[in-house]
Amino acid sequence: MEQVSNFLSTTRYAIFTGGNKGIGFEICKQLASQGVRVVLTARDEKRGLEAVEKLLKESGPTDHFVFHQLDVVDPSSVASVADFVNTKFGKLDILINNAGVGGVILDADAFARAAELAGGGWVST
Repeated sequence: MEQVSNFLSTTRYAIFTGGNKGIGFEICKQLASQGVRVVLTARDEKRGLEAVEKLLKESGPTDHFVFHQLDVVDPSSVASVADFVNTKFGKLDILINNAGVGGVILDADAFARAAELAGGGWVST
């Protein structure tokens, strides 16, 4: 069976961290209105799902929004979303980091390992 690459696809895919409220919510809506498939992420699954539900009510039926839980300070959570994007879309065009995290020191080696384990060749440190 021949495998088709998504690399040349005209559809653009975005991950938006912290997109469940405020300016992040509005930017997700604007990206989708331009034809971008948006993976809205939030630490709190309930709030993230409610945000996607609200976007769908405002935008009408569309496949431009999907939710995935993400805690940007948890390497296994980062690996999970990287694996999700790689499996579902095969590529990522836009990453917007809007997640509000205070007082956190990123362990770049742990982040790189998580991305590598997820097969995320698109993540660089």
